Amino acid sequence: MLWTLGLCKGYKPAVGFDLTATATGSRARTATLTTAHGTIETPVFMPVGTRGTVRTQTLAQLERLGAPILLANTYHLLARPGPEVFEKFGGLHPWMGWKGSILTDSGGFQIFSLAEGRAMSEEGAEFRHPSAGTGMLLTPERSIAMQRSIGSDIMMVLDQCIPSTSPHAQAKAAMELTHRWAKRSLDARGTSEQQLFAIVQGACFEDLRRESAAALTGSGGFDGYAIGGLAVGESRAQREDITELTTQLLPPDRPRYLMGVGTPIDLLEGVHRGVDMFDCILPTALAQHGKAFTSHGRIDLRRGVHKMAEQALDATCACEACTLYSRSYLHHLVKCEEPLGWQLLAFHNLTFYVKLMAEIRASIAAGTFAAFYAERREELALTDLDNPPGPKPRMRERKAMTLGAFGIGVSASGHASIEHLASGQVMHPDDDPNTEAERVYVGQSALIARALTGDGPALVIWDVGLGAAHNALALIRALDAAPNHAPIELVSFEYDLDSFRLALANTGPFPHLRHPAPHVLAHHGEFVRDRLRWRLVEGDFLTTFPAEPAPDVILYDPFSTKVDTPMWSLATLRALFAHLTRRTELFTYSASTAVRSSLLLAGFHVARGISSGPKDETTIALRFGDDADLMTHHRLLDHTWLSRRARSTAQFAADIPPEQQIELERMLMTHPQFV
Repeated sequence: MLWTLGLCKGYKPAVGFDLTATATGSRARTATLTTAHGTIETPVFMPVGTRGTVRTQTLAQLERLGAPILLANTYHLLARPGPEVFEKFGGLHPWMGWKGSILTDSGGFQIFSLAEGRAMSEEGAEFRHPSAGTGMLLTPERSIAMQRSIGSDIMMVLDQCIPSTSPHAQAKAAMELTHRWAKRSLDARGTSEQQLFAIVQGACFEDLRRESAAALTGSGGFDGYAIGGLAVGESRAQREDITELTTQLLPPDRPRYLMGVGTPIDLLEGVHRGVDMFDCILPTALAQHGKAFTSHGRIDLRRGVHKMAEQALDATCACEACTLYSRSYLHHLVKCEEPLGWQLLAFHNLTFYVKLMAEIRASIAAGTFAAFYAERREELALTDLDNPPGPKPRMRERKAMTLGAFGIGVSASGHASIEHLASGQVMHPDDDPNTEAERVYVGQSALIARALTGDGPALVIWDVGLGAAHNALALIRALDAAPNHAPIELVSFEYDLDSFRLALANTGPFPHLRHPAPHVLAHHGEFVRDRLRWRLVEGDFLTTFPAEPAPDVILYDPFSTKVDTPMWSLATLRALFAHLTRRTELFTYSASTAVRSSLLLAGFHVARGISSGPKDETTIALRFGDDADLMTHHRLLDHTWLSRRARSTAQFAADIPPEQQIELERMLMTHPQFV
C-alpha cells in the first residue's frame, strides 16, 4: 500500500544525517545524526529512560557515561506525570536536566506487552494503565501530541507490534494498520521541527517486510526508519535475516533504527547488517539480576564460584564496579539484593555498550571492521562458564560432526573438510580449500577479473557442486573488495545440501562461513546485495540447469568421478555444452585424461589450468561461440598432450562403452583444437 503525501505546511526536514564511512565486505557504516540537542555519531546505543530516568543512574552518571541520546517512553509519561507537567516545564529536557538528545517511543510496544485487557480498533488502543489505574485511549494523534509536549528530538509513529511468530494474515493486518497510523502520525506532526521516524512491520515474513518498507519509504516525509516487531518471539537467526533484508530496502540517506535489540552480540550483528541505532533495557534489567557484560563474555555474579573471587569484574574497564571492587564483593551485593550492586552493574553494563559502539565506529572508520567483527563475535558469545574464576566446569556437549552422508574430516594438509562417509573421500583433500577456491575457481577467469574492475557487463556464474560453499565465498570475498564490480548473478547447484548445512552448523572449523551471505542463502534460498544476487538451486543438476540462463563462467566442482559419476559423464557434459549460447569458461579441479577427453568430445576446447598446490595442473574448458579471443588467454592442450594420452591406461571415462571408443577416438583426433 503506497500513499501520496504532500509535506505539511511549515515542516522542516531533518537537521542532518551524513554518512562518513562504509565497511568493506559488510553493510556496516558510520554517520553523523544532527538534532536540536547535538550531533550523534552512529552506530549508537541509546540507554533506555522509560519514565524520564535510566534506572539506578544519576544525571551525573549519565553525563559521565557519554551516551549522546536517551530513549523515553510516550505511553508511560502520558500516564504519569501527564502532558501538563511537560508543558509547564518546557519539555523533558529541562525537567530531568538532560542536555543531550532524546528519542521517544510512541507506545506501540505497550500495545504488545500490555495486551491483556487491551482493546484494539481502527481509532487506536484502549487499555487500563497497570500502575496508574486509569483508562487510556492511545491514538496516533494523541501519541504525537504527547511527544510534542515531551519535546523529544526524534518522535516515533504509533504502530501495532505483534508477536513475530504470528500467522501471516494477522501480521498483514497489523502491518496495514501500522501504515494507516503512520500516515495519521505524519499528519498530526503539523509544523513541529522534531524528527519523525516510521516503523517497518511484517513479523518474519519477507513479502510483508518488502511491502511495508515500500509503503513507508514511498510516502515521503519521514526522517528515518525503524525496524519494529523483532525480539518478540523469533529466533536470533530469524531476527538477523529479517534485519538484513529490511536494511536493504531502506534508503541509505536516512538513519535505520532496530527497536528493542539487544545483547552486545545482537548489536554487532545488527551493525554488520546496516543498522545505525539501537535501544534495549537489558544493560540495566540484567544488572538487577547480577549479570554483567564484559570482555570475558557475560558474567553471572549470582554463581557461588564468584564468592571468593579476588579479581576485577573486567580488567579492561575503568568503571567503579571494576576499579574499586572485587567480584567477591559484587557477588555479595547481588546475593543480598543491595541497591548499590544494581547501580554499579547497571553503570558497568551501559559503559560496556557505549564503549563497544565506539570501538565499532572506530573499526569502520579505520577500514578494519571485517577483522573486528570476526574477532568480537566470538568473544561476545562467551559466558563465565567459558572463562571461570574457579575449577573448570564440565564440558558442554559437542556439536554433531556428521549429517546424512557427510562428516567433518581433516584433509592431508591439516585443514577441516567435508568427508563423504560411505566412500571415505574428502572434498579438497590435498590443499587449503579456501586457497584452492581463490586460485582455481576465481583467480584464473578473465571474465571475473574484468568484472571485478567494474568494466564488464553483467555476468552469470554457475557454482556447480555447492558443497561447503568454499568457491562461492571465495568469489563473494573478491566482490567485497571491489564494491564497484559489474552486476553478478551467482547460481549454486547442489543435489544434497547436508554437506552445506553441516558446515554452517560448525563455523569454527569453517571460518569462511561466518559471512552473512551463506546463512541468508540457507534460510531464504537467495542472498541479494547491491550488484550481487546469489541463488540456490536444489535438486538433480541434469533436470535443473536447463531452466537457468546460460552462464559466462562455470565453477565445476562436484565430488569425484567415483562418488558422483553422472556429473562427469559424456552425456552430462554434452547436455551442458548444448545449453551454452555464448562464450563460457569452465574451471574444474580435475586434470584426469578421461575427464579432459570427455570435455573435448562434448565440444569444448580444453586448456591447462594452474596448479592447485599438490596437483601440477587443473583444467579449463572453453565454449567460444562467435568470439575466440579467449583462445590466446589460456594454454590449450596440444599434440604433446595427445601423445601423453596415447600412453594412458584410462583414455576414456567409465561411462563410455568399448564399442563406441573407436569412433570417439576419431572424433577427438579431428577436434578443431588439434586441427
